[in-house]
Amino acid sequence: MSGTIECRYYGRDFSAEEMALLRALIAGPPPLNRHALSKEFCRRIGWVKPDGGLKDMMARVTMLAMHKDGLITLPPPRWQPGPPKPIVFGPDTEPPLFPAPTTLDEIRPLNMRTVVRGTREGKLWNEFVARYHYLGYKTLVGAQMRYAVHDRNGWPLAMLGFSTAAWKLAPRDAFIGWSPEMREKNLPLVVDNPRFLILPWIKIPNLGSHILAIVRRRLPIDWAERYNTAPVLIETFVQTPRYTGAVYKASGWTRVGTTQGRGRYDRHKLYDKPRKDIWLRPLRKDWKRALNR
Repeated sequence: MSGTIECRYYGRDFSAEEMALLRALIAGPPPLNRHALSKEFCRRIGWVKPDGGLKDMMARVTMLAMHKDGLITLPPPRWQPGPPKPIVFGPDTEPPLFPAPTTLDEIRPLNMRTVVRGTREGKLWNEFVARYHYLGYKTLVGAQMRYAVHDRNGWPLAMLGFSTAAWKLAPRDAFIGWSPEMREKNLPLVVDNPRFLILPWIKIPNLGSHILAIVRRRLPIDWAERYNTAPVLIETFVQTPRYTGAVYKASGWTRVGTTQGRGRYDRHKLYDKPRKDIWLRPLRKDWKRALNR
């Protein structure tokens, strides 16, 4: 669809024609709930991911923002979610009673496993991150991949989480050389690393860079298998002065700038988040060409 632009949300313009369609879908008939609305709206305007799937999760976030701003009136939600259950810390995430290893030779080869939601390992991943990561546990946004790293004897060492990249990030976009159109087209080729936790009792030199080297080889394969898209670049954010980003620098990452202090969905420029350094790591040699074609 094309025509006069009525509004813009999360980097996407919505034409007057598209907004009229959305309002017509809301009015019905037939009456559609919010889940069905997001899917039907995506089908009708061709809002799809690179693998052909509908961008219905992004549509739901966008429609809720439009609803809050008074542009549309969504039907009432079918159910109101209750408060999230608090994560209870059990004995499996307690520090071990025996001395922790101190060298890479004592723990290699490492075992890096993908973490599946709803499994015991998924529950432990959430618990470890909630208990020991300075940002705590938070559900990862959009497409995601989680890893648990264990030593050769099966003892946990680290937890990593990856998710969809930030929509708009001026230092990153300048480093890539992106136009807005290229960013919208190729953003699925960039993956964010919002969680990297080495358990606090593990003090092994070079462990962080060793883990990042392993995940750099694993992630494109696992991500492509799950989402039919192979990422070519990873981004992460390091809160300063709490951390220096030394582990990323040692692993070949490049610091490209600092965030403005806005959250992922800050449309109103509140600037109420801590500023963080932005680090990038290409996953293949032709990454810049892949992101600009």
